[in-house]
Amino acid sequence: MSACVLYHFAFDPGSRAVRLALGEARIEFSETPVRPWEDGCPVATLNPSGMPPVLQIADAGGRPLTLCEPAAILGWLEERTTESLLLPADAAERAEVRRLLAWFDRRFTDEVNAVLLHERMEKPLLRLGPPEARALRAGREALKSHLAMMEGLLAQRDALAGRRISQADIVAAAHLSVLDYFGEVSWASYPGLKTWYMKLKSRPSFRPLLSDRFPGVHASAWYRDLDF
Repeated sequence: MSACVLYHFAFDPGSRAVRLALGEARIEFSETPVRPWEDGCPVATLNPSGMPPVLQIADAGGRPLTLCEPAAILGWLEERTTESLLLPADAAERAEVRRLLAWFDRRFTDEVNAVLLHERMEKPLLRLGPPEARALRAGREALKSHLAMMEGLLAQRDALAGRRISQADIVAAAHLSVLDYFGEVSWASYPGLKTWYMKLKSRPSFRPLLSDRFPGVHASAWYRDLDF
């Protein structure tokens, strides 16, 4: 591999998931931060949806490859090696990983991110006014049900989908890390989930995320702490 360039927005959960996965795969890459809501964003010419993340790769022969959005990038990471990276060898666990990925892509995104991150992150960026209390309450209630679901899974498993860290853990941690920056996760109510998250935060792949800063908003007091 001669070059990898990741176009990403630091507080986009999908971008964070890819950064974590690349770190787990120990693939070196350069970063091009983008603001997809602005005119002239380079991602608009790379991905038909206009959304990050986008990974551009030039192999040893100089042939370019452009991978758009998390599913394509995570799939490429698995397919580039004969060994399992973040997708279990066990067929049942692979199926559970995919179920959880779909859960985050659909229900978590629709019920939590589309509400809480819209109010806490998108509105300031787009200058759409202050957060609405009613929307925040609805998003926080939805978040509680998802956190309880993950707490239940971790009461029976070492990782979300089974015995070892998988794409499901990477994607879940990416989503929760954004919410955690804004102080939206009540970790004390979910001790199993908190322990799981602390372990993920301690991995080298997670460290770059802890340096991210959102303009005008301080991170939660515990955001950077590995033992909180």
